[in-house]
Amino acid sequence: MTGTLTVVGLGPGRSELITPSAADAIARATDLVGYGPYLDRIATRVEGQRRHASDNRVELERARHALELAAGGRYVAVISGGDPGVFAMAAAVFEAVEAGPLEWRRLDIKVEPGVTAMLAAAAEVGAPLGGDFCAISLSDNLKSWATITRRLEAAAAGDFVIALYNPASKARPHQLGEAFEILRRTKPSSTIIVMVRAAGTGDVSRTVTTLGDVDPSQADMRTLVLIGSSATRLISRDGKAPWIYTPRRETDHP
Repeated sequence: MTGTLTVVGLGPGRSELITPSAADAIARATDLVGYGPYLDRIATRVEGQRRHASDNRVELERARHALELAAGGRYVAVISGGDPGVFAMAAAVFEAVEAGPLEWRRLDIKVEPGVTAMLAAAAEVGAPLGGDFCAISLSDNLKSWATITRRLEAAAAGDFVIALYNPASKARPHQLGEAFEILRRTKPSSTIIVMVRAAGTGDVSRTVTTLGDVDPSQADMRTLVLIGSSATRLISRDGKAPWIYTPRRETDHP
């Protein structure tokens, strides 16, 4: 007899942004498996529920441990921030399943969607994702900088709104500046840039600027960077932060 494994996301920060389905999966679990700071966000409510905390750089090991627990009959919740399917633990779980023993393929595995940082950041300033958009992680821990460069160039050429995850860290403080330089080859300096730090929390901060004036040093790993398309607009407001949105319709479309 085997247990179950559910991959859940805690949303961007505030507890009310956790979906009811994710909260139910956490409450039903006998074991919680995740990055230590994410587990710390979950109040202890279930007697006897075990917590298995690990470091941020061991996603595959964490996934394998969770699968072993489920195969042993435990009811496991693997904890991510944001949405577990966006640059997070759901992909790690299925990567482990694909490479692991055949019995793992018979497990009851579910993914509960959550509020990802891109959506939380966009909601802080209006509707910048109202048209076509894409998401790119600037982290080169799992892919090359050449791949990131190629994707930035393609997104700029396609005139997508671009959401940049993992824009800067202590180990790679220069990459966001390089990304802006890549985008400047195609996009005008007037392109709207939005930087939202700690979206969906009480500590949120917002910066609205342009590609010509943006300061990459203002971003860290808690920052989500949104680069507008040619259609993205700013609505100024007296004494208040502007609203940013991207129209759904092309201006010359009938």
